[in-house]
Amino acid sequence: MRRCCDLTRNKLSLPVGGSARTPSMQEDCSRGPSYTVTCDDYVHVVEFSPFGCGSPASLLAYGGNQYVVVGTCQFQEEDMEIEGVEFNVLRAFHHDLRVDALAWSPESRLDGIPTLRFCTAAADRKLRLLTSDLQQRHEVKVMEGHTSYINHLVFEPTEGKQIASVSDDHTCRVWDLDGTQSCALRLRSPGVSVCWHPEEAFKLMVAEKKGTIRFYDLLSQQAILSLDCGQSPLLSADWCLTNTIKVGAVAGNDWLIWDITRSSYPQEKRPAHVDKARLFKWSRANENLFATTGCPGKISTQLLIHHLGHPQPVTVGSAAVGSGLSWHRTLPLCVIGGDRKLSFWMTEM
Repeated sequence: MRRCCDLTRNKLSLPVGGSARTPSMQEDCSRGPSYTVTCDDYVHVVEFSPFGCGSPASLLAYGGNQYVVVGTCQFQEEDMEIEGVEFNVLRAFHHDLRVDALAWSPESRLDGIPTLRFCTAAADRKLRLLTSDLQQRHEVKVMEGHTSYINHLVFEPTEGKQIASVSDDHTCRVWDLDGTQSCALRLRSPGVSVCWHPEEAFKLMVAEKKGTIRFYDLLSQQAILSLDCGQSPLLSADWCLTNTIKVGAVAGNDWLIWDITRSSYPQEKRPAHVDKARLFKWSRANENLFATTGCPGKISTQLLIHHLGHPQPVTVGSAAVGSGLSWHRTLPLCVIGGDRKLSFWMTEM
């Protein structure tokens, strides 16, 4: 199934040597998305695969109430023959409950023998590892052990043979693909985000709601470094995988950035969202670009795209009852889910 969308691109024009005049967080001067793709149901989570898949297009999965749709996405910036965005559905998967979090495996490929592999978390406190060859083979492995809500999960990025998950049960757990739990790290408050080092498979970053971010050595299962927000609740944190000395997070209304070689306290901190900040994600295309979202309001969710060289956000957008946030692997483009659609914002670098 192919869905195409042709929207007029909204461009942010910068004067040479100047900076964008962007409104303060109190003003509403948001622009619509660069592209949208319509969906059949409310989208609660959306994730671009951060891994190459042997195809010019990118893998993208989105999920909601009892379903996950996996497809490929390609944009006019990648192929001049495409008008806007081209989204092709590869498969829709039934999911027993609403999908609350989703992570891609690096083993997902579309060249040779196609393989899709990703893992989800749901409100029944279980992980589900889904594997498909897009034909007859379709497997679901249920992993049990968490005793409260699972907030985030990630695959080990080099081989994809392990999954880490964090929960309100004050643990970070690492799982083998057969469902065996290889370790459980005790946290001091709910775990909200987990990231794996892109090359060093034994280094894990875990963010806790009370405002602490710790780095663990999985061999010793000991913390080797910690960062402090100085405020709470911390709701989301991300490790800049193109420059791993950078860590970012949102806590309260603010975004915060650390240089982990300098201090355990943030190098930069700025107010972002009046309605409390909800998510923080680094761009995979530019180490100075990141996005934050506000907590979902009754009507819309605010998206801010920031560049470390600019004092104000370079893009202000909003999505109707928006949820989720993910960056494209190679383009300065991010996506948010929402009410029966995906909304994509392209940023001029």
